[in-house]
Amino acid sequence: MRARLRTIRWEAEGINSYILEPLSGETLPAFTPGAHIDLQLAPGLSRSYSLVNDPSVRDYYEIAVHHAIDGRGGSRHIHETWRAGDILEISEPKNNFPLEESAEHTVLIAGGIGVTPMLPMIARLNALGRSWSLHYVAATPERAAYVGRIEGLGDVTIAYDGIEGGQRLDLEGIVDAAPADAHLYCCGPSGMLDAFVALCADRPKGHAHIEYFSADTELATGGGYTLELARSGQTIAVEEGETMLDALLGAGIDVGFACAEGVCGTCRVGVLDGVPDHRDHFLTEEEKESNTAIMVCCSGSRTPSLTLDL
Repeated sequence: MRARLRTIRWEAEGINSYILEPLSGETLPAFTPGAHIDLQLAPGLSRSYSLVNDPSVRDYYEIAVHHAIDGRGGSRHIHETWRAGDILEISEPKNNFPLEESAEHTVLIAGGIGVTPMLPMIARLNALGRSWSLHYVAATPERAAYVGRIEGLGDVTIAYDGIEGGQRLDLEGIVDAAPADAHLYCCGPSGMLDAFVALCADRPKGHAHIEYFSADTELATGGGYTLELARSGQTIAVEEGETMLDALLGAGIDVGFACAEGVCGTCRVGVLDGVPDHRDHFLTEEEKESNTAIMVCCSGSRTPSLTLDL
């Protein structure tokens, strides 16, 4: 669908927020805390960004984008080319990081731009009168977005680990101190998330939730296998040096994708036969072991052929 870029606002060093509004006579679909939208930035360039605003507000979407100088082009495109009034192509909201609203207590842990999905969660938890705490770490005060918005909302702790006299986030202490029945949410750099997953290994199943905003994904580019497309009957060879997604797009197959790092879930495709070489950070370990789905943007095949539900 389409939306108009109404406002661009500076939030912190290298971070802008963007207010998107519906076109005249149209409405934006409702969303739930933790949701994101995909943005079609240019041909072959699509990215996903968390929605930041209170879900009860229905007349606009807000996203925040960190200008990653060494990134893959999405944030640079937004920071350098977007102008107020632009008409943008966006998806309906999707949620891979949903909030468990019935939790007795919720612990939110954010690193850098990973604070964005936490804001609508806080708004919803406050509306429900639920107990929560937020632990937010950024490199410096200048690079910490939304501090003014979240201070005073509740139990908020902010740490700066890139300044003299600053402190690192005590992730182990936070997890250990959380009530046994609490739900914990973490969004931030891949190192933080890996540590969080390890620390939560003994907590109740389904009570620890993560969302990557980027990952150091090693793409499967070895090639040397074929893709059998069950619906169309096509056979596509994946050559050395290209990803499965490259091969599918090169053959004219319309498959959705956004992050190209295996973190957003947009390119998920069902697997009917064969054994994938999973490289993503989206599927659960149980889903990977079942070999019934694959993220085609980054993963490969461990068998000579892979049959996809395409």
